[in-house]
Amino acid sequence: VQLQASGGGLVQAGGSLRLSCAASTRTFRSYTLAWFRQASGKEREFIASTGRSGAIPVYADSVKGRFTISRDNAKNTVSLQMNSLEPEDTAVYYCAADSTIIRSSLATMAAYDYWGQGTQVTVSS
Repeated sequence: VQLQASGGGLVQAGGSLRLSCAASTRTFRSYTLAWFRQASGKEREFIASTGRSGAIPVYADSVKGRFTISRDNAKNTVSLQMNSLEPEDTAVYYCAADSTIIRSSLATMAAYDYWGQGTQVTVSS
């Protein structure tokens, strides 16, 4: 599976951005999809995930209520709508996918087999 992330950019604090990730697979519906981010000098951290049809999305506490993950199975895409952005949200954002991950491992980076190349999000104060 190849993942291509896009939509990053520079935005002022309080603004919004929408990231998208396109997947090249015929079995997109069978994949759990997630977004992680990595700020400069820090470890990559989990942001949000969306499972197969009907699964409830999971969010990191730091973005709950501000970010929304969604998937479009017809277009093989997963999106991350980011509102009320803060300078602390500045990072490279990565999409990830896996077809066998279990719910208890959704926030575990090593549990995902496939990764996109990352897209930079910079939030100015």
